[in-house]
Amino acid sequence: MILLTGGNGQVGWELQRTLACLGEVMAVGRERLDLSRPERVRAAVLNLRPRWIVNAAAYTAVDRAETERELAYAVNAESPRVLAEVAAEIGATLLHYSTDYVLDGAGDQPFVEASTVGALNVYGASKAAGEAAIQASGAQHLILRTSWVYGARGANFLLTMQRLLRERPELRIVDDQIGAPTWSRHIAEATALVLAQIASPSRGADRPSPWGLYHLTNAGETSWFGFAEAIRAGLTPPDALARLIAIPSSAYPTVAQRPLNSRLSNAKLARVFGLRLPDWRVALNHALG
Repeated sequence: MILLTGGNGQVGWELQRTLACLGEVMAVGRERLDLSRPERVRAAVLNLRPRWIVNAAAYTAVDRAETERELAYAVNAESPRVLAEVAAEIGATLLHYSTDYVLDGAGDQPFVEASTVGALNVYGASKAAGEAAIQASGAQHLILRTSWVYGARGANFLLTMQRLLRERPELRIVDDQIGAPTWSRHIAEATALVLAQIASPSRGADRPSPWGLYHLTNAGETSWFGFAEAIRAGLTPPDALARLIAIPSSAYPTVAQRPLNSRLSNAKLARVFGLRLPDWRVALNHALG
């Protein structure tokens, strides 16, 4: 059985469909497994005793985390630690999602999995603490670090832009933060392919150990402004949509600092699992239908 947390989120909703081919999926919401209460997580998981734990739940309110530090750490660090410890205890495997925000965004080259973490905000620091706790737990685990996630559900840049482009005459969009918009459906499909490879009886003992941290994003790169331009191009009628104006991050101050460089290298994922996600423009075209 696969225990899926965050099943109502933008990635979790897609996972309910893609993971079904691997076995029974038990998607639990906050009412059954509340990650804001780490002290209750262990008993809930022991009661279910899954073979796989896929943790798609997270505290993602980046700016609000600056004043809700304890809650962010409970959901993003303490509960993942408990999930990993219980997984080790019952012989389950934990798959957990993380974020480019654990990195400091320095330079202009893609970060690799061995790059030193250095979060610029509380949200990123809480996710980095979750990564570290899982890695230290002794559990068989996979951490998939992704970036700029969007989909058909939840609060994300795509849905916000689709609304604001129709409501306002012009939009000022940051153009100096660079990363890869990543479609939630591609994250879910890649997750299922990874788990299927690991579970396959044909996976030979001569293959390298699959456990550890991987970057998982759509290919290519753009800025938030470039992402907004691509979203605008996919909507009609174009003459009824807001005009876009590119601005630097300094002209759009936020409570939490964002990294300028969110490029992630996916070479390790390709090397170990043979997986390469499509370019972000292709993904967006599919997402827009």
